[in-house]
Amino acid sequence: MAKTNSLGARLNRGEIVYDFIGNRKLWYGLSILITITAIVALAVRGLNMGIEFQGGAVFTTPKSDISVSQAQEHAEEASGHEAVVQKLGSGALRIQVGGLDTAKSDQVRAELAKDLNIPESKIAAELVGPSWGEQIANKAWTGLAVFMILVVIYLAIAFEWRMAVAALIALIHDLTITVGIYTLVGFEVTVGTVIGLLTILGYSLYDTVVVFDSLKEGTKSITKQSRYTYSDLANRSINSTLIRSINTTVVALLPVAGLLFIGGGFLGAGMLNDISLSLFVGLAAGAYSSIFIATPLVADLKEREPAIKALRKRVVAKRAAAAAKGESPDDGAEDADHFQDEAEAAVVGQRGRRGQASEPRG
Repeated sequence: MAKTNSLGARLNRGEIVYDFIGNRKLWYGLSILITITAIVALAVRGLNMGIEFQGGAVFTTPKSDISVSQAQEHAEEASGHEAVVQKLGSGALRIQVGGLDTAKSDQVRAELAKDLNIPESKIAAELVGPSWGEQIANKAWTGLAVFMILVVIYLAIAFEWRMAVAALIALIHDLTITVGIYTLVGFEVTVGTVIGLLTILGYSLYDTVVVFDSLKEGTKSITKQSRYTYSDLANRSINSTLIRSINTTVVALLPVAGLLFIGGGFLGAGMLNDISLSLFVGLAAGAYSSIFIATPLVADLKEREPAIKALRKRVVAKRAAAAAKGESPDDGAEDADHFQDEAEAAVVGQRGRRGQASEPRG
């Protein structure tokens, strides 16, 4: 822990600087590759939609010694469709079979009773129509659209439109990767999955906003100097918040990993799988996008501004002149510290002058 704190302090002071912005093409290429893989997987394999979205029947048996694999085999033979079987805490079995109507449901129930050696009257059957799941999906899409619109408006007001655009792209990036992982793994998409997807949006934005806030504070009056570029300070902002982002992400991932690998894997709790996988992938993707996607995108967009372009020319010329004279050119990180100290001193001075002006004269 002490080493981590020391590393975080050194990153914050600019003693250690990793060039995230300079390697942005690598991160962009990696993200594009992952996104294309997710889209292709979604187009080829499609999502494994749960019974809530495709309709079907749910059979609940009393406590039984029949294994999950045996019950699944019997259910698929009786129905002719894929079946999802879960062992409940009481020892009972929950069998989901999609694409069944009332008549077919009664037939499958009778065959299950025979195969599992359970009285038919003790097997509860429930039909689920696809309209309910469709309503949930439509409401989720509506909520997602409203959320993204509000996020863009808020970030555009609190920061600037370039940061809002970068954050929106990062959000879409995170959702695409999460859906792609679901497709590749083959987990069933249920209402719990939808809840998990909507939940990760806030986590995805958290680290992004932290970096943006640091960047906004550090770039005040940036065009009044010629020591470093916007990208230099963007890189400094990422490094200064890196340990904080890693710590918060790891702390958030640990309980979710417990749900996914212990609750879902060893205990066989299907609903835990539905929620925890989307949360786990979404949290990891959100931490990645805030560092490697959102902030580099902001730097790219800002570097297109005429004033920022002129600033970059001045900085490059100054460093070239220093190199020609045999002097050590500014490395950007030390300049960021120096300029930030000047900015903080100016803010303190302004507050002091305001305080003196507000004092009553004797």
